[in-house]
Amino acid sequence: MFLTNEALHQKTPQEITALLYEALLLNLEDAATYIKDKSYIDANEKLQKASDIIHRLGAGINYEAGIIADQLEQLYNYIADKLVEANFKKDKAMIDEVIAVLKPIMESWNQAMKSNRDVQSKAVKQKVNVYENHSIYDN
Repeated sequence: MFLTNEALHQKTPQEITALLYEALLLNLEDAATYIKDKSYIDANEKLQKASDIIHRLGAGINYEAGIIADQLEQLYNYIADKLVEANFKKDKAMIDEVIAVLKPIMESWNQAMKSNRDVQSKAVKQKVNVYENHSIYDN
């Protein structure tokens, strides 16, 4: 998955977060496969990328969101620690544990984005209908 700078700048922060979750999951799955295949150099590279992504996600936390932001920070820190340990030990089970923690968060994020788009889409349609109903062309 490669995005140009222009394409990236057209994304909302929420879409960028979704892309980061997707890239994180892909790197973790690849790392687990590499460890299973005893390709430790490739696994190391993927785990380093995953670690970088989790740090970027942590840097993007909106602390104005309240307690959920604090809990998300703790979860990201837990994942970051597990990634370091999994990389050191080349332990596929630890990566699988991180994936199991990550997937529900990723799915929830994507569902929230979809719900938000649906609400925004409905609001836009309502505004258009109001405009059309009160348009000067109705005379």
